[in-house]
Formats: sequence, structure tokens, C-alpha cells
Amino acid sequence: MMGLEHIHQARERIAKIIKRTPLMCSNTIDEKIGNQLFLKCEHLQKTGSFKLRGASNKVIFEAEHNARYVVAASSGNHGQAVAYIANQLGLKSTIVVPENAATCKQEAIKAYHGGVEFCGFTSGERIERAKQICEDEQAVFIPPYDDPLVIAGQGTAGLEILEQLDQIDEVYVPIGGGGLISGIATAIKESNPRIRVIGVEPTLANDTYLSYHNGKRINIGVTTTIADGLRTSIPGELTFPIVQKYVDEIVLVEEEAIKRAFTLVFTRMKQVIEPSGAISIAAAMESGARGKRIVALVSGGNVDTAVIPSLLIE
Repeated sequence: MMGLEHIHQARERIAKIIKRTPLMCSNTIDEKIGNQLFLKCEHLQKTGSFKLRGASNKVIFEAEHNARYVVAASSGNHGQAVAYIANQLGLKSTIVVPENAATCKQEAIKAYHGGVEFCGFTSGERIERAKQICEDEQAVFIPPYDDPLVIAGQGTAGLEILEQLDQIDEVYVPIGGGGLISGIATAIKESNPRIRVIGVEPTLANDTYLSYHNGKRINIGVTTTIADGLRTSIPGELTFPIVQKYVDEIVLVEEEAIKRAFTLVFTRMKQVIEPSGAISIAAAMESGARGKRIVALVSGGNVDTAVIPSLLIE
């Protein structure tokens, strides 16, 4: 099982690629929820999401082992990250995206000179097609979450949180396939087991929640949540045991709560985040806790400008 030492190795490997993202807070939000809430701003990461951490760790490793062509399956953010780092290293890349991938994410992949191929609507369909391309064209598959190097790269955000803030009570992390929370939970629990790590999923995409409570991986099929980065159908084979080992709780968030969090951050903090990133804030706001020091990881900020009005509520 991937451990803390692998996360430290990842930090060294990707140090020249990623940037250390800030923690931000709002007095208005703190007063509203009765806690100190700090946002870990991965929407300000290069390519607009945390995904660059894991993608860079994996792609750099593969390039060191003579890879020249990489392929990824992604709803958008992982694909952007793979295309970006491949371009930086002079590698060819192809990203398999869903038929309904956000336009801004498609355009970003192309801007990083990545090829875009559309396939289905589920993560399973995308991954199957990406692996077929790799087999046909002798490329290397870069998994979106279910890979030790990817997980370790995502865990570097957890190391930063621990260094940036003292006396943390809880950390809320969005869950898609589980790569992000697996890495962060490992970094935090193997450094300070007192800190509670809480995973967050949309009610409409509750595969990890159901799996966690049933003790086995459950496939829920196609999902329709506005948090498009969290539309995974089933937890990863590698990520799920880590979630079982280290995550204290998984909570579900309704679509309206995601919109409320998005609106609050947009209007009060003047930050543009995507629904998948707003979900951790929504969960922290609904926790019912008081007097806590809480970190909510904002996973990304790649949202189509045309969609923003539909996410704002009074």
C-alpha cells in the first residue's frame, strides 16, 4: 500500500511543475457557520485543479522510463493536467473525454496540444477506450486516480495543508474515483492521526459512500450531478482500501447545497470554483460542528462561464 514516504518522493519529483496553493478564509463564512474554515485553493493550481499533482508524478516517472506517448481518460481536469505535463516534457498525448465534457476543459486540453477523443458518458467507458488506444499505438496509460504514483502526487496537497496550518480538527475532501482523498488521507493520518478526514460526495453520485458502508465496491452506473468531476461510477481498486483504512467519515451533499457554497464563495470571496470543488465547502457548512478549525479542499476551478448563472442562487 502506498505510504507517506511515496508522497514525499512525489513532492520532490514534481516540485518544479506544481505550485504551492494558498489557504484562504472569509470572516463572513466563519461567522455564518461558527467555525474557522480555510479553503485549500487547488483551483489556483496550474491547469486549474489538483490533478496536475498526480498527473505530473506519473508522467514524469514514465518519461524517465522512455515513454513518448501518453493517454488518459478524463471528464476534463485530469486530461488537462496530463496534456499540460506531456507538452512540458515534449510527449504526445491523447485524452478520452465524455460526450458531455465541459467546453472549457476540452479547449484547455487542445491548448496544451493534447488530442481529444469523445467516448460515452461513464468513467468505465472512457478508461476502456483509453487502454485500447494504448494497446493499439504502444502508448502509456495515465490513470485518473487508480495508480500509486497518481495517488502519491495528490497526497502532496495534504503535506502542504499540514505545513500551512496548525491545530486542524477536520479536513473535507471531494471524492470522485478516490485518488485525491486517498493521497491526502495517507499524508494526514500518517503524520497526525488526530485530524479527522471526511470524504464528500454528491447524493447523486454516491458510489464511494455506498461502498464504504457496505464494505465492498459498488457500481452505481451513470450519474448526473452538476459536480461533473465527481461522476465516477465505482471507487478505484487501489483507492478504496485506502479510503477504508484512513477516512473517518463520508458525507453526502445535495445539488442545492453545492450551488449555495458556489454562490457564497463567488459573491463573498470573489473566487470562481467548479461545483466539484464547492462540494467540500458545502459539507463543511452543513457539518453542525462549532468552534472547529476546518480545511475544505477546493479541488478545481474549471467551470464554463456559460454555466455560472445556473449555479448562482439567492
